[in-house]
Order: sequence, then structure tokens, then C-alpha cells
Amino acid sequence: MSGVRVKVYRVEGVALFSPDKTRKWQPFIIDVRALKPAEAIEKVYSDMGSRHKLKRGHIKIINVKEINPEESKYKYIRSLEKFTGWSIE
Repeated sequence: MSGVRVKVYRVEGVALFSPDKTRKWQPFIIDVRALKPAEAIEKVYSDMGSRHKLKRGHIKIINVKEINPEESKYKYIRSLEKFTGWSIE
């Protein structure tokens, strides 16, 4: 697994939030680290479901694109890119 590199993807979409019982599709943009776009989408479904109690049918993915880690709006993603890792010997 030495040749596998984690990439950063920006996932854009809309989600059906209902904080006051009026259903409204609201846009979202989330940056995630994944090996391929399908894994990035799965991560978004998982995160949105656990944080906001949304079902997959209430989340519509519009666009997934690979971005440079420095472009991410999340500090932890930018800092993970600089992390060199551990070595087990």
C-alpha cells in the first residue's frame, strides 16, 4: 500500500433539513479525504446521517471534484497533508 495516496475531494449538494417542520432543500459543501470519489460520497452520507439524522434519500449529491489540500476550508484537512506519518520497524 505504499503507492496509494489519499486525496481531498470537495462534495457539493443539497440536503433536506427540517429544523422547524418546514422542509427546505439547503445547499452544503463538505471537504473530505478519500482514496476515490465513491468513498468521498459514502463519507458524506455517513457524516450527514450521523450529525443531522438524515436518511440517504434526503441528501442529493450534485458535484464531486478533487481539490488541492491547501484549498480546503477545514484546518484539520490542511494539517493532515503535512503529517509525515509513523514508521514501524
